[in-house]
Amino acid sequence: MPDTSGPSQGSAMGLQGRELLKGHATLNDFLLLIDPDCRVALSADDIAAICDRRAGVGADGLVRVVRTEALPGARGFADAVPEAQWFMDYYNADGTVAEMCGNAARLFAHVLDAEGLAAIPDGQSLTIGTRGGARAITRLGDLWTVDMGPARLAHPQRAQEEGWDTAVVVPGLEGPRAALSVRMPNPHTVVALADEEELEAADFAGLRGSDEPVRYDPRPEAGTNLELVVPLGEEADPRTGRSVGVARLRILERGVGETGSCGTGCCAAAVALSIWSGEEAGSAPQDYRLLVPGGELGVHVGADPLAPDASVLLTGPARLTARVRLP
Repeated sequence: MPDTSGPSQGSAMGLQGRELLKGHATLNDFLLLIDPDCRVALSADDIAAICDRRAGVGADGLVRVVRTEALPGARGFADAVPEAQWFMDYYNADGTVAEMCGNAARLFAHVLDAEGLAAIPDGQSLTIGTRGGARAITRLGDLWTVDMGPARLAHPQRAQEEGWDTAVVVPGLEGPRAALSVRMPNPHTVVALADEEELEAADFAGLRGSDEPVRYDPRPEAGTNLELVVPLGEEADPRTGRSVGVARLRILERGVGETGSCGTGCCAAAVALSIWSGEEAGSAPQDYRLLVPGGELGVHVGADPLAPDASVLLTGPARLTARVRLP
């Protein structure tokens, strides 16, 4: 990785003189602060300043790599899940706190291994802490699989009766669109589009850090990520012969704007596709190949992603690209 010098950060006072790592997972990029003992005082302004793509270093979010026992407020979690020695303290680009990020989790595990903080041999797993709960991450060569936990519907009764629960108006698309609200545990709103022309027509320009002028009815109280999905049919897995659903999507991330990828968003999209195509029990694919602007991600949803003991699995790459020493 190249060693670069970061620009002056007038408002990122808490990060002055610190070294940050930069990397991405399918072009969803992050800055990582290795702070095992949680000695750096981070503020929302610090994070927003350093993540700004013009005045700062630039990223979709910032992750503090911290020992779970050292993070304020995490003592109970550390006692309950002692194997989760490291915690992914994750923030969106605007400085807001995020529950979970599948792409950041893969990069987090890659950093732990690459920096000698935790050895993760090929085929082995490591459990980390997140605000969405404990997450197991498995190394598969150059790929990482994250156990994302269960999916949940935000409005289960209406969703199960009608297949959707929210009407969404997106700039560039005609009229309101039916959508399904899925928690992974971040809030997501998934809209299925007819074709790739509609996908390209959606106008996300100027929407960084805000859902407006996208309109939701009902409007999510805590905001939401938006996934626009075009189903592309099914294909056979060459290794197993099982059916794999294929879809292309674009993502508008809460607190960030349009991103090249979103791990929890891809999981939410796969869950929605499974629900929409599974009119008969077990008829929907259990695996999905999702094409995002930043590359490709695999999602395993199983036979029933909403079952109490279900767990969604996300698989994809992660890469470190730079070290940045702030003045």
